[in-house]
Amino acid sequence: MTTTHSIPFLHEYDGERLSLVTSGAAAPAAPTAVLLHGAGNGSKERLLPLLGEFAAEGCRAVALDFSGHGESTGALRELSLRRRFEQAVSVIDAQVPGVGPLLLVGFSMSGQTVADLVAHYGERVRAVGLCAPAVYAPEAWDVPFGDGTGRFTEIIRTPDDWRRSPALAALRAYEGRAVLAVPGTDAVIPPEVTEAVQDALATRARYTRFELPDATHQLGLWFRDRADDRQDFVRTLLTPA
Repeated sequence: MTTTHSIPFLHEYDGERLSLVTSGAAAPAAPTAVLLHGAGNGSKERLLPLLGEFAAEGCRAVALDFSGHGESTGALRELSLRRRFEQAVSVIDAQVPGVGPLLLVGFSMSGQTVADLVAHYGERVRAVGLCAPAVYAPEAWDVPFGDGTGRFTEIIRTPDDWRRSPALAALRAYEGRAVLAVPGTDAVIPPEVTEAVQDALATRARYTRFELPDATHQLGLWFRDRADDRQDFVRTLLTPA
């Protein structure tokens, strides 16, 4: 990976200070890659090597901490899928104004967020990379995550409710480049979810399944520590199918 310079700063949105890192300068017509971490203890920190990989390939790249994560302010229990989407939109609109092309990469819970952004930005989204992605029932959209015992947890544990996720419809309608990174062992995302996401992407997108047989669910950590897989993933995403 070519060494690139990263710039950290804070983005103000809705009373929160969101921590961002940017790297690289986009080549002509190249998209800006936006990297979105997962839930729990996820943060942009583990995605910095991936950020540098995109920059080395000629993209501008941005990674953020959602509120309640990493170096951003806020309480995780107050975050929701809707707030994640709105925070991502605010960052993208500030970092990629106008009609600049986008490349969206989401890990775990951010699979839903990427799909929401695809529906929002339409043809501006040139490529999506989904890494062990989750999708959620529409009822979960506005509900704060809470402490793991409340309404959000009840919704996401309801069997098969995820099948009604608006994310699947958004991914079925998507016509750009798509890469689905699938670990060999995933104790978090049921295989039925992964197959549904794959079926949705295969409808219209230029789709590739990116197998990582020895990996587990934490693909952000996997890519952080394995340069060859990280580079292969980025180049696969940037190469038309």
